[in-house]
Amino acid sequence: MSAYAEHVSVRTTKKEQAQDVTDRVRAVVRKSKVRTGLCTVAVLHTTAGVYVNENADPDVLTDVLSALRRAVPDDAGYRHAEGNAPAHIRTVLTGASTTVPVADGDLALGTWQGIFLAEFDGPRERRMLVTVIGD
Repeated sequence: MSAYAEHVSVRTTKKEQAQDVTDRVRAVVRKSKVRTGLCTVAVLHTTAGVYVNENADPDVLTDVLSALRRAVPDDAGYRHAEGNAPAHIRTVLTGASTTVPVADGDLALGTWQGIFLAEFDGPRERRMLVTVIGD
């Protein structure tokens, strides 16, 4: 069993966006030389998340962000005084990490799946820790 970890920086460009990071994560998996195992992607922030979803139709990304805005409105009288309370709560809903299997030295994703960084308080420089374990 071996392990490999690498920090990956991602520059977001909007206050809220879903940015496809699949290729960046895939590059780390290939560097790891792991053939069979697990890849965990963790976002090292409290106002950005990471998730797996469809990467073929951009309307899905828009729908996900719209649904999160409806579930967690911007103006709900939050106590957190910094003005980004909705970003923290949306991150709780998306999660701060995700794990994808590694098979044959590559991410084992479905045909239409991708890994997305969910920005809720941008634009910012975001850091992810990509960890690959396996054989």
